[in-house]
Amino acid sequence: QVQLVESGGGSVQAGGSLRLSCAASGYNFRWYSMGWFRQAPGKEREGVAGINRDGSTTYGDSVKGRFSISRDSTKTTLYLQMNSLKVDNTAMYYCASVTGQISVYRLLLSDAYSLWGQGTQVNVSS
Repeated sequence: QVQLVESGGGSVQAGGSLRLSCAASGYNFRWYSMGWFRQAPGKEREGVAGINRDGSTTYGDSVKGRFSISRDSTKTTLYLQMNSLKVDNTAMYYCASVTGQISVYRLLLSDAYSLWGQGTQVNVSS
């Protein structure tokens, strides 16, 4: 069964860190580009970070320098290291994947992806 399962969310104070994980199963992880998205209540889903099949990455402007996306092909797991968290980073975080290489621009567009996880909640308090 092809699926993505996120974990690592939780509650943290502003300035703290969390690492999200996205475990992929049921397909050849190496052939997919992947991304992290988030959605806060009442807001649209936004792209946080993306990593292409070749390892190239991109980040949303609001997280550059604070978040880092990586992938471990041996563990078929995608990660999002989040540092210096802010209250407005509170949201449900989702990972997503799509076959092959896509443009760096499209890595942050939700309609570029075909498979989504169920999400993990991140709450940042002041």
